[in-house]
Amino acid sequence: MTEHIDEITELAAETGRVLQARGLLLAVAESCTGGGIAHAVTEIAGSSSWFDCGFITYSNASKTELLDVSAALIAQHGTVSEEIAAAMAEGALSNSNAHITLSTTGIAGPGGAVPGKPVGTVCFGWARSDQTHTERLVFAGDRHAVRQQTVAHALRGLLRFLGNA
Repeated sequence: MTEHIDEITELAAETGRVLQARGLLLAVAESCTGGGIAHAVTEIAGSSSWFDCGFITYSNASKTELLDVSAALIAQHGTVSEEIAAAMAEGALSNSNAHITLSTTGIAGPGGAVPGKPVGTVCFGWARSDQTHTERLVFAGDRHAVRQQTVAHALRGLLRFLGNA
């Protein structure tokens, strides 16, 4: 597991360097990671210059109340969907001072699987004013492993998304 932690620290530091160089602020909207991404980025000294805030929206009600994710959208697609990941990222953008956001929603396990969405299913969203990108992946491993892989992938995805900025 230490390799994941080292990788996450490196990814968070790189994220900070890129955001700071561009004068951008980041906000995160997390469900299955429970604040793991916000924790990773705020471990980096100086992160206050490029990290705005984090929303930990574990319940559907909090997604609706804090991020303006429509209850109808949740009912239509399910909480673990690219549509909800996109809405979470866009909601974080409109409810913060950030220029760019990322979101995670998934099933870390050991329970929670539903037909078509096994344990390890995670949906990601990345948003800025002109674009939103989503992905859906299925990670292997226990709850801790799924969450660590999710944090790392979210940061890697943000760096890719920033590359297109």
